[in-house]
Amino acid sequence: MTLYSRVRPLAFTLPAETAHDLGKRTLRAAQSTRPTRAALSYAYRYDDPALEVDLFDTTFPNPVGVAAGFDKNAEVTHALAALGFGFVEIGTVTPYPQSGNDRPRLFRLREDEAMVNRMGFNGQGMERVKSRLEADGTPSIPLGVNVGKMNSSDEREAIEDYRRVFDRLSPFADYVVVNVSCPNTPEEFDEGSPEHLRAIFETLEAENDRDVPILVKIGPDEPEESVFDLVDIVREFDLDGIVATNTSTSREGLDSPRQEEWGGLSGKPLEDRSTAVIRSLAEYTDGELPIIGVGGVDSAESAYAKIRAGASLVQLYTGFVYEGPSTAKRINRGLSALLERDGFSSVEDAVGADLE
Repeated sequence: MTLYSRVRPLAFTLPAETAHDLGKRTLRAAQSTRPTRAALSYAYRYDDPALEVDLFDTTFPNPVGVAAGFDKNAEVTHALAALGFGFVEIGTVTPYPQSGNDRPRLFRLREDEAMVNRMGFNGQGMERVKSRLEADGTPSIPLGVNVGKMNSSDEREAIEDYRRVFDRLSPFADYVVVNVSCPNTPEEFDEGSPEHLRAIFETLEAENDRDVPILVKIGPDEPEESVFDLVDIVREFDLDGIVATNTSTSREGLDSPRQEEWGGLSGKPLEDRSTAVIRSLAEYTDGELPIIGVGGVDSAESAYAKIRAGASLVQLYTGFVYEGPSTAKRINRGLSALLERDGFSSVEDAVGADLE
């Protein structure tokens, strides 16, 4: 029994967002000195050259990252690196601070090993995040920046929102993700329309003097035809990859009494659906477009399934909440064993292994 398994029942008596904030404060304290970061690394990092992934002109020490939403404001990136994650994606970051939706807005579905969130792009805004990255420095692992719009923005203003955040934060980023698939923000216009996507990508392309890799995050609930239409636009603008998938509005097959809370569902119930989307994307693009797989990753087996379906990297958030600080180490150690079992010399060799 781990220390976290003893502490978790107590933490789970708190409202989910309160517990999350408390956890981040703990991580912030733990990363505040070099000795404490070193102690975390000694306890939780797992290194194996076979787990390294070369992607987006950088080297990921392992394929297991923290998804956007966990560390919206870049407060604990160094602690997450010390806990053994291979990369971290901050955000979603908006141009200005905004409070998001009213509390409560984050719910545990314990019977389903899931969560529902309707945070609504709450965050401190790009200037505060920029100042923190300048003061604290970027982590020792690759950093992704997930960018979004203000909830009050119309279609034209939204494009300028993405440009502003990209301009301010892309110098710190190893890649940038355009988030147009969040189910928890006001639906003032169709964020996924081809015309709107083209306008966003044209704007960012003109802004991207440093050739920072740009990806787009898609949802799990869109029809396959719509997903393929988006992929065609991604190819048209020679973008660098896709994050699959965001949270879901579906509640099919859930047991928790909290399932009727509105918002985006994450965790175990998304595992099979997100893996299916990854496989479809990889088949449609002949494995040539990098994919970051997210949704239901909480074990070496769930991460490996996404890798074999075509994901070069994977991310988790809900699995980290349920499994605790040893999550990355446990998954990476298991991935090493699975790669050896199946005769792969590296993660990269296993990407897309299940594709026909």
